[in-house]
Amino acid sequence: MNRNEIFSDLKKNPAVSVLIIGAGINGIGVFRDLALNGVDVLLIDREDFCSGASAASSHMAHGGIRYLENGNFRLVREAVQERNRLLQNAPHIVKPLPTTIPIFKRFSGLLNAPLKFLGWLNKPAERGALVIKLGLTLYDAYAEKTRVMPRHQFLSRAESLKRWTRLNPKIINTAAYYDGAISNPERLALELVLDAEADNPTARALNYATALKGEDNKIIVRDELTNKTYEARPKLVVNATGAWIDFSNYNLGLPTRYISGTKGSHIVLNHPELRAAIGENEFFFENKDGRIVLIFPLFDRVLVGASDIPIQNPDEARCTDEEAAYFLEMIQRVFPDLKVDSSHIVFRCSGVRPLPRSAAKNVGQVSRGYSLEVLSGDWTSLSFPVYSLVGGKWTSFRAFSELVADKALAFLDKSRQKNTRDLPIGGGRGYSTDVNEQKRQIDGLVAWTGLDKERLQILYLRYGSRATDVAAFIKRGEDAPLKSLPAYTRREIMFLTQNEKAFHIDDILLRRAKIAMLGRATKELIAELAEIMSASLGWDEEQKNVETTRALYLLADKHGVEL
Repeated sequence: MNRNEIFSDLKKNPAVSVLIIGAGINGIGVFRDLALNGVDVLLIDREDFCSGASAASSHMAHGGIRYLENGNFRLVREAVQERNRLLQNAPHIVKPLPTTIPIFKRFSGLLNAPLKFLGWLNKPAERGALVIKLGLTLYDAYAEKTRVMPRHQFLSRAESLKRWTRLNPKIINTAAYYDGAISNPERLALELVLDAEADNPTARALNYATALKGEDNKIIVRDELTNKTYEARPKLVVNATGAWIDFSNYNLGLPTRYISGTKGSHIVLNHPELRAAIGENEFFFENKDGRIVLIFPLFDRVLVGASDIPIQNPDEARCTDEEAAYFLEMIQRVFPDLKVDSSHIVFRCSGVRPLPRSAAKNVGQVSRGYSLEVLSGDWTSLSFPVYSLVGGKWTSFRAFSELVADKALAFLDKSRQKNTRDLPIGGGRGYSTDVNEQKRQIDGLVAWTGLDKERLQILYLRYGSRATDVAAFIKRGEDAPLKSLPAYTRREIMFLTQNEKAFHIDDILLRRAKIAMLGRATKELIAELAEIMSASLGWDEEQKNVETTRALYLLADKHGVEL
């Protein structure tokens, strides 16, 4: 069902069992779970899918080793299990990530760790070798029953400097363990949406649709592309707007104070020397001030982050020059002989973690767990309950979604028919991590489509088994590489526009394809995308200019990309 059909259907029949407001990873996860269980569910977001905090992540599927220090054992156990499920269910996007901790001190944090565990200390401090060794040993223990990756190792100074020749010689050890890398979180989220709609024709997803207000038994929804308004009459509303939860509830006439978010920023560097220095390893550690930071291999670029700064209005989240300077200085501590400065930054992003309101003095001590807050009956003038999803993180989205879906199913007096624990996601279906099997599948695509093998290898890398659909679309018409970015072709962009709910140029640049984040956006490319998308979406010359201006503005304002 396309966008016009969804709105037309909503106009004829506004009744819906569940309305989900917010299409970040948690809202999308609930949408998929309910769809899988036969619920008629409508998902809306005022922006694009996965365009808020979910698009500003550290690209990690991790168990949260640092949460052990705060005594969050349940959270770590669950996160390790969910990390393993992501590796199994989305192997085309989530892959094992060798992770290295450079260690500069031996005993630092030895007293702090138990005091933090008891809740008697909030001040951050750099952890030394003994504390890290204890943490990794516990981390391995939680992964023992479902182990899919090797246990941790401690390497001597000599071994470490031999393996990473540009590493700071002042280290005393490195620790090595494995987590997961989510190479393209935005695509993973989108594929969950597409899977849900394919599985259940009564599951409908709309980006660029705003919940304006609540009135008794209805929600007023505005189509941001046409400015038309519609009514939705839900039995249940799920507020999954993340850091905007309290703002969204206010629009529904429900004043709440659930969220006290913190801003997490990242920068992306085009620095071949640094990229070569880290290899395929993420460097993940505490800086001198105790802040958790990372240096992450993102294709041929390097992702660096992350900050943890309290913020009141999530719409104002931007990566500041001060944050960028902090990241650059942090890199020098680990790789002191590499010259890295602001000229290497090709992209910035910032998102707000939807952390629960807390009295903790240090934001690092606020729980990274999740909870479901329910408003109904005497607490609201609305005729339906509102479930607000507080907290959570990328790795554990499936478990959080399952909890919410179970409660929604019980409210609707429905029983669970299927679960998502072992369900492949999008291009993960039939995808093999075996090199020989990948070659066999690609050779089959070559024989079937007649497309160039090298081209099909690229599609397989980007889309997993969904490369079959992309290749079939490309095969049906005349194709050519983009003049400004030959790694993509015209019909590939057409496929993304026609089949993946892309309505703005930035939907392609930032989320359907990994273009802007890798520093490959140019004015020429934006103009070329405008031409291709206008043919699919019926833009006139004026609309093309509007869309081009929008893309340039968003890149500059939110991501520091001046073209």
